[in-house]
Amino acid sequence: MTDIIVPVSFFAMVLGIVYILVRKKERMALIARGANPSLFESKKNVPSSLKWGLLFVGIGIGILLGRLFATVTCMGEEASYFSMICLFGGLSLVTYYIIAARIEKNNKPDHPDKPE
Repeated sequence: MTDIIVPVSFFAMVLGIVYILVRKKERMALIARGANPSLFESKKNVPSSLKWGLLFVGIGIGILLGRLFATVTCMGEEASYFSMICLFGGLSLVTYYIIAARIEKNNKPDHPDKPE
């Protein structure tokens, strides 16, 4: 197990360091040109806890239905658990996307050019 964890964590660490350095370089270039580096900041009105809550509910439903499929059908345990977790986890993320799009649409001002 540790034979896999060490290289993966090393790769993730190197990737994170490179990402931070590139991001800093981009921001410094924006500041040098006189642009506002706050362009990288995303202002979402949708809480991220909604996404995580929906994802964990979807995974829980997937585990329950995977167990049901494993006992009722001739489908193997691994296949039933994996397929149901991926299916309901994905459906929960699609549901989050739809909810977030509706919230963003409702919170968008009518005329962005005119000050309120």
